[in-house]
Amino acid sequence: MTEDPRPGATPDPAPDATPDPTPDPPPDPTPGRPADEPAPVEPAAAEPGTTEPASAERAAAGEEGAPARPRRRRDPVAAALIGVLTLLLGFAFAVQVRVTDTDQALTGAREEDLVRILDELEAEEQRLRGQLADQRSALRDLNDTDSRADAALEEARQRADALAILNGTVAAEGPGLLMTVRDPEGEVRVADLLGAIQELRGAGAETMQVDGVRIGVTSAVTGSPGSLSIDGEEITSPYEFVVIGSPQDLETALNIPGGVVDSVSRRGGTVVIAQSQRVLVDALRPLETPQYAEPDE
Repeated sequence: MTEDPRPGATPDPAPDATPDPTPDPPPDPTPGRPADEPAPVEPAAAEPGTTEPASAERAAAGEEGAPARPRRRRDPVAAALIGVLTLLLGFAFAVQVRVTDTDQALTGAREEDLVRILDELEAEEQRLRGQLADQRSALRDLNDTDSRADAALEEARQRADALAILNGTVAAEGPGLLMTVRDPEGEVRVADLLGAIQELRGAGAETMQVDGVRIGVTSAVTGSPGSLSIDGEEITSPYEFVVIGSPQDLETALNIPGGVVDSVSRRGGTVVIAQSQRVLVDALRPLETPQYAEPDE
């Protein structure tokens, strides 16, 4: 039989009783949630001055994984066109400003100033017209000088050709005649041949050759009948004359009474004349250099 404890007194624990180390679960702060649903875990607050590791890793991963955006390259042609257009716009603006300033200045100028400006413009115009006239005159002088020089050169060339033909240093061709003097008796004298040459020259012969010997200004006929020479070269019958000149005039001069044909006939010879519109005198004389004469300066 045990005694009832006294009212208000705490009974002593049993000697073999061991306290339960598991603490009682805290009360659920959220009313109405089921008892078996786990409570949400609140993230711990970050310490001041530190960076969240997750955010840093995401930022690093984003920087490494994102592809680099390519740079846009400028087109050099487009850049050049833009520059040219900019310069043109600037020039047009400057010209417009200058014209506007000039117009405004002229609008606000006095009558005396306008008259002075007009006089200066007229004087400048006269000066420019004078320069233009001088340049045109100089151009005409140059053209005239060139024309005179060309004319003088052409005249000198023609005179040189004429002198060369007369001296026998170049071949010549043209209308003329062929004359053959036959001397079967060997009685034709130096005077007969020399008379024939002089008669042909007097009738207008420009050049000639006899038996392949060119007749020049200083040509000389020497020898005796049957053995004649011209300029030291022996010639033999029949004597062949090739003459350039007016065929009709030459033949008329040879047939005059007492002329070449008559004198050769009296020596027992004959003369045969044939006119031609083209004869060739191709025998040449060496150019003689004057020993004493020289040009007069």
